[in-house]
Amino acid sequence: MSLDSVTQSVDEAVSGFFEPIAKWLGEVVFYAVPVGGTDLPLIVAWLVVAGLVFTGWFGFVQLRKFGLAVDVVRGKYDEKGSAGEVNHFQALTAAVSGTVGLGNIAGVAVAVSIGGPGATFWMILCGLLGMATKFVEVTLGVKYREVHPDGTVSGGPMHYLPKGLAERFGKNGKTLGKVLAVLASFMILFFGLFGGNLFQVNQSYAQLVSVTGGEDGALGSSAGALLFGILVAALVGIVLLGGIRSIANVTSRLVPAMAGIYIVACLVVILVNVTAVPDAVATIVEGAFDPEGVAGGVLGALIIGFKRAAFSNEAGLGSAPIAHSAVRTKHPASEGLVALLEPFIDTVVICTMTALTIVIANPASWGEARAGDGSIGGVTITSDAFETVLPWFPYILTVAVLLFAISTVLTWGYYGLKAWTYLFGRSRASEVTYKALYTVFAVAGSLLTLQTLIDLADAVLFSLAVINIIGLYLLAPVVKRELNTFLEFVRVRKAGGHAEGDDDQEPVRTTV
Repeated sequence: MSLDSVTQSVDEAVSGFFEPIAKWLGEVVFYAVPVGGTDLPLIVAWLVVAGLVFTGWFGFVQLRKFGLAVDVVRGKYDEKGSAGEVNHFQALTAAVSGTVGLGNIAGVAVAVSIGGPGATFWMILCGLLGMATKFVEVTLGVKYREVHPDGTVSGGPMHYLPKGLAERFGKNGKTLGKVLAVLASFMILFFGLFGGNLFQVNQSYAQLVSVTGGEDGALGSSAGALLFGILVAALVGIVLLGGIRSIANVTSRLVPAMAGIYIVACLVVILVNVTAVPDAVATIVEGAFDPEGVAGGVLGALIIGFKRAAFSNEAGLGSAPIAHSAVRTKHPASEGLVALLEPFIDTVVICTMTALTIVIANPASWGEARAGDGSIGGVTITSDAFETVLPWFPYILTVAVLLFAISTVLTWGYYGLKAWTYLFGRSRASEVTYKALYTVFAVAGSLLTLQTLIDLADAVLFSLAVINIIGLYLLAPVVKRELNTFLEFVRVRKAGGHAEGDDDQEPVRTTV
């Protein structure tokens, strides 16, 4: 039996078993109500409302403290003797690598194709709101993290939900928190294996095949797919064995590189068409409030923009606090401020650059959709836009996709490890078992599609937002206190003084 027939049989068997489950859970998690001529998934509304609430609760912290967040990333307020494994910049790039990816390339194209250029305006707004949510969840992630005797750190909703709720509400809160923590761990683990691993490897392999001669090319065979999967798995396994320090060292180089390549390409297209920029900006703003726009006018563009932004930056899902929790700091809110830069980079900067490039260089992509022929595009729309100025861009796009995919696989490998060890313990055997399992999934990613499991993983991940945001609401007063404490530290540091208990405080170490 050939490798092709084996993989096809596995695909069909697994999909056949899980398809009814994935369909049912997807209908529940992504339940949508008709609004303004289009469907609004309630989970997206849940995420957006959280952004609005936290923006108001913390007095537009994403705008007022943006400069302070940049200073913290630069290391201006670092303290000696802080517990943690990585610096603020490395924690940020590790987390960004889990969100910046194909959604920024293909997702934006889908939004513009369906919702018109106006969807971009609402994507930006949703990204700005998500900054506040990210600030809250990451502050909690650092506040309630576990610092183990060997100096490694574990954090995320599986830690701050049980600890925080127990601290605020006693025994009942502790019981509820433990139940929520187990559910959160399972959801993160499941998505890490299928969405954060298998899907990324599968899509990066598909893009590589497309620029190397297709299925008839050197990598188009099953042997080529297996070789690619083994190479990616080997790289992932080596880096994953080194823990968050190793992952952060890689992502702190990969993320700036891949973002730099992509943004430079966008700027080239925009600068070549610089005279069209004012009209493009006007088109985006006008389209956001155009009652005759695509997919339901104003509300349609708003819903589509919010949907793509929420799926891209993951604010409120509880995934990013796992990476940010490893930061070296004594002030949880310091990393919360760093984290608010994440949706800004992911959605406000990179997604906006993509949208501007498409609107300027490839107006037909959304013009056809506006004409009502139902055209929906993805990465091809983005690629075609670049090709108008850079005919060789599909090759650069392939490099970007590979970098996006590898960094995402690494980050979700770490997220999944923390979920796994919460569920099954931190023994060496437990960790080695997970890393071996994760590596096997990386190999399978180039051979299998298992789309049903990927759909199921998406539904599981976004159901985490329901659990996580309830916890964020209940623990928001804790975040307020942490923010005030850090701002007082900053005030004293600026005045040249010494904030009592900061520089000489020994990090508290706890064991699981």
